[in-house]
Amino acid sequence: MRAFRQVGEKQLPNPILYMAWSPKRDLIALANTSGELLLHRLSNFYRVWSLQPNENTGKEITALAWRPDGKIIAFSLGDTKKVVLCDAEKAEILHIFKVLIPGPVSCMHWMEVLDDNSGLTSFYESEDQSNRFLPKLPSLPKSYSTTTKIFSEEKSDEATNLLGDVRLNILVVGGQCGFIDLYAYGLYSIATVNKVEGTCRSLCLSSDLKSLSVITEVRSTNNDPEIHYVQLDTGLLSSYLPEVTKMARRFTHISTLLQYLQMSLTCMCEAWEDILLQMDLRLTKFVQEKNTSTQVQDEFLELLLWGHASPELQALLMNQLTVKGLKMLGQSIESSYSGIQKLVISHLQSGSEALLYHLSEVKGMALWKQKYQALGLDLPIIEHAIAVVGSFTLKASELSQVVDKSMKNFKAFFRWLYVAMLRMSDDHVPPELNKMTQKDLAFVADFLAEHFSANEELFDRKGKYFNVERVGQYLKDEEDDLVSPLNTEGNQWVKFVKESTHLKDSPLLFPTYPQKSLHFVRRIMVAVINLCLQKPSVTIGKSVSEALRLPLYTVPESSENTPRLFEMPALWNANKSSMHYVVFCMPEISPSKIYLLRRPTDPSGSVANGLIAIDLSRPLNTSIDDEDPVAEIPGNGTYRCLDARLYDAETLTVVLQGQEEERVLAQLPLSAALRSEEEFTWDLTLRLDQQNDSIPSQGLVWENQWRQLDSMKAQFVAVNGIRKVSCVLSSNLRHVRVFEMDVEDEDEDEEDRQEESQNITPDQDTLEETLTRQKEVGASMEAQEGGEEEQPAEGSSTDVLEQTSGSDTL
Repeated sequence: MRAFRQVGEKQLPNPILYMAWSPKRDLIALANTSGELLLHRLSNFYRVWSLQPNENTGKEITALAWRPDGKIIAFSLGDTKKVVLCDAEKAEILHIFKVLIPGPVSCMHWMEVLDDNSGLTSFYESEDQSNRFLPKLPSLPKSYSTTTKIFSEEKSDEATNLLGDVRLNILVVGGQCGFIDLYAYGLYSIATVNKVEGTCRSLCLSSDLKSLSVITEVRSTNNDPEIHYVQLDTGLLSSYLPEVTKMARRFTHISTLLQYLQMSLTCMCEAWEDILLQMDLRLTKFVQEKNTSTQVQDEFLELLLWGHASPELQALLMNQLTVKGLKMLGQSIESSYSGIQKLVISHLQSGSEALLYHLSEVKGMALWKQKYQALGLDLPIIEHAIAVVGSFTLKASELSQVVDKSMKNFKAFFRWLYVAMLRMSDDHVPPELNKMTQKDLAFVADFLAEHFSANEELFDRKGKYFNVERVGQYLKDEEDDLVSPLNTEGNQWVKFVKESTHLKDSPLLFPTYPQKSLHFVRRIMVAVINLCLQKPSVTIGKSVSEALRLPLYTVPESSENTPRLFEMPALWNANKSSMHYVVFCMPEISPSKIYLLRRPTDPSGSVANGLIAIDLSRPLNTSIDDEDPVAEIPGNGTYRCLDARLYDAETLTVVLQGQEEERVLAQLPLSAALRSEEEFTWDLTLRLDQQNDSIPSQGLVWENQWRQLDSMKAQFVAVNGIRKVSCVLSSNLRHVRVFEMDVEDEDEDEEDRQEESQNITPDQDTLEETLTRQKEVGASMEAQEGGEEEQPAEGSSTDVLEQTSGSDTL
């Protein structure tokens, strides 16, 4: 029986650049050269979904990582320098953000803090009580073209779901020039590191947050590319884990709320229509074409008081505006204004209140200097952020007043003008519209006097004489002042504050920006909050220091055309033993050796037998358990390693190539090698490949854990030791096979299966003859004996049928 059970195989149309198993389910994510993200199941390699590239995200996937709970996939795009968080269930984009590192992202790693400290457990249980005090954020309407589904009606709680469990998880992103960003919960940049020399090729943050392992490619003095292993000390994150977690969750809430407010404002801009400017443009044209010197507001007041209009005004109303056009304009203004009013009251105000709550919590942290001062919380910047959020809330309230006033004004104005136009055309006026009180007349007259006076300065600025429509100016993303700011002359509170020497400059009152638009105030708010968020990121990033740098080897010329995402060294973190593992090969020096480097996650610690070499040219053809028979090793037993990944702390999964080009998938036990007492003394002035002869070397124990890969030029492998699965990829990056690793395959060799598949019919005939013979015997004992004799043939044919069906499907 061969080791491992093959459960799927497929030829893919596009070359695969990256593959990663889900940490929780039998799912594997693939990224190909066309920018497509694919999700496949283990069984028969069935495709669950595919996410096509688009202009909003990008087309060049450069890295891929699963969130530790398996619910979200993160992938980076080189052409747009964006990181996308995608729902693993439905292939929906949940969040997009731009990375701050120069150049494209070259590697990613998503880890979760695993610490069963009793103090942390009680902290996790009591953390984040905001849901008890804050109302649920209203979902954004479906009718607007929002660029993400994080706040759609179906995903109204997705902002909270993005945070996942209270336990801290961190997405580590690396790129060129040694830039590394750590994103708490995949959303908030909690640390920015720019002290690492070279380009990051692989990353692994330990689950105890004590250190970060980095594989970098640097240029030597001879301009040759070299591979270095770097261990960064991230002790500040580990020492202040509860504080970092609490701060990160607050800042992540703040980040998502900023996005929520931005999208709400986008919906408001879409609700405001260009048709609302028709009145301004038609009145401007009327001023330019009329021959009289009468003011426009006088023309309308004359129509209001005396009931008759000049020929020019009558032509404007009946020929250009028309009764039908007036009704459409009135309906558009009413629907648009009511939509904007709803978004202001339910979305902007609730989002602003939530922002104030979380920023106030952060302010409380900043005041607790004993616990949070080391994390870089800046109290003055936080207080400034609270003030500008208050200013945004006041500006949103001001917009709400303008919308409410405009709706009343336009409703009364259009009702009067509609009746006047019906009378001009001698049409019937409905009785319910024909009633107009003295109060209504005064209201319309005030509206005409305030809104219908021609403004020469406005014409020079905006190309129009009138600004009848007052809402749109608040939604313009411009530096200019408002054309018609809210009139506060009769506001007693404003007058009281201006006259009070104590309140005028009081920090207790939020500053106002009476001449600026809502968009302008939002930009100020975002800039200040981003500064507030960046300060801890910079402080924590500065605390990260390089604890160890080990130059390994020069990059071989043969690997220049290899996709960077598949290249070794491979990093892995052992949670239980708090150990970093590094697996690599040096094909130019020792093609038949695999090297295993171990480092404690604590940078100050040490480990016995920290570097060993597994010699594939010295196979020990014995099992660990001498009673178990060992299968014959394929070929002549001399191999070189094509790819290797840690399956678990004591097992290495490898793809090997023999001298006769045969390919083998094997599980190599490391326990015997790790028990070796030979020590290696590292000379840090030399590269490791220059000290190769002194590295302790161990022979290879094959056992039964290997399988020859027929009809496939296997080259790369991806494994998941938790789910006990692996995926092998061919050298042309198109041919894939998936295996269950802890299950033995009961099938015979490929050639035997092909022979038996050709003889399916004779086997079936033999079975039929046997059954007939059994019936003729009649004795139950003899029938039983006859069935037992033919049982192997029946089982064999059944297996062949199943295999044939499986191969047809593939």
